[in-house]
Amino acid sequence: MPYAEAFALQKRIVAARKLDAIEDVLLFCEHLHVITQGRNGKREHLLASESVLRQKGVEFFETSRGGDVTYHGPGQMVVYPILNLGAIRRDVVWYVRQLEEAMIRTTAEFGIVAAREAGKTGVWVGEGKASEKLAAIGIHISRWVTSHGLAYNVSTDLRNFELIVPCGIADRKATSLEKLLGRDVKLEEVKPKLAKYLGEVLGLELREISRPELLEKLEAVEQPVAATA
Repeated sequence: MPYAEAFALQKRIVAARKLDAIEDVLLFCEHLHVITQGRNGKREHLLASESVLRQKGVEFFETSRGGDVTYHGPGQMVVYPILNLGAIRRDVVWYVRQLEEAMIRTTAEFGIVAAREAGKTGVWVGEGKASEKLAAIGIHISRWVTSHGLAYNVSTDLRNFELIVPCGIADRKATSLEKLLGRDVKLEEVKPKLAKYLGEVLGLELREISRPELLEKLEAVEQPVAATA
């Protein structure tokens, strides 16, 4: 899904969640090539010119999430939890740690030890200066409703991270589950595991919903609002 389309869908879900007109949603996406910059991002961390990005078919967006510059693209599992965090636990740091924990547990299912790194968000594999980033996190919270989320590298083409200084950390590289395992890995292998652990750490009971069903729910919420506007 193109990033702009996913962002527009996020905004619709957030609006409905703020009205308590829809349940919490974990939106799983795979994006076309895109670089996004968070609220605290520095444009100098984008290493490619506009012409190079156009040539490579990579879009660029400034976003409302926290964090710096990151890349999304095919082979990467992107998850946008749109939750009423106020009903779960009003603690932003705790929430970020839970997203990390879900990805750490997911990675362990593949026999790989991943961990947090002091002073940094995301999930890392390896030790010290040799550690590589497997997953990134950038969130936004408004009236305790969360948006944006996490990006977990499954079979991502890691050469695309050369277009940026990932998350503003110049001396570290990105890695992927496929690189670590030395075999092909499909997003379908990862999605149910990551969904399960996100449900566990956030205390949510999950039910899979199709995209048409989700859109139908949103339209049912939005029509009465439009009628009264």
